[in-house]
Amino acid sequence: MADSHETLALPEPDRSGRHPLEVLLQQRRSVREYRDKSLSLSDIGQLLWAAQGITDSRGLRAAPSAGALYPLELYVVAGRVDRLPAGVYHYQPDGHRLLAMRRGDRRYGLAQAALGQSWLADAAAVVVFAAVYERTARKYGERAVRYVHIETGHAAQNLFLQAGALDLDTVTVGAFNDDAVAALLQLPADARPLLLMPVGGR
Repeated sequence: MADSHETLALPEPDRSGRHPLEVLLQQRRSVREYRDKSLSLSDIGQLLWAAQGITDSRGLRAAPSAGALYPLELYVVAGRVDRLPAGVYHYQPDGHRLLAMRRGDRRYGLAQAALGQSWLADAAAVVVFAAVYERTARKYGERAVRYVHIETGHAAQNLFLQAGALDLDTVTVGAFNDDAVAALLQLPADARPLLLMPVGGR
């Protein structure tokens, strides 16, 4: 993979549901230790779909968004994912695809940007939630920050529960240097990182 912004189609998400929601809620825990096991490309696609995938012919997504403005942007820092070279990828809900951004394993750099939380580098991949606040602010003004953060919580919980359904573990991480994460991922100037979710085998 080169830093050429090539795209990769993700497998079609599974919408059948094999685990009762109540069981997933009962089992949901924050986990910071992961097996040395690769994720499948299907796992990555399913997690991203659960957080921000399109679930309606009108373009509505899996997580609610104030005014359906969708300020969230999801990035994957991949290290051990079958059929996905190590690198940074940007999720494209329209088309359920990944856009290649940077090649090379950036998990260790992300762990350093997260105030030295070295266990982040042990996850097979890390999903990074970023937001373009202006999309929501154009309609809601100063309330936009609140609405974006509410939306981030919805999307993160979706990913949390989907991870459980895939027999994977994760945790939400908010302690990191914003500028360092933005530089590592080469985020656009208007996108701010809000949350990291490392994912690995249980």
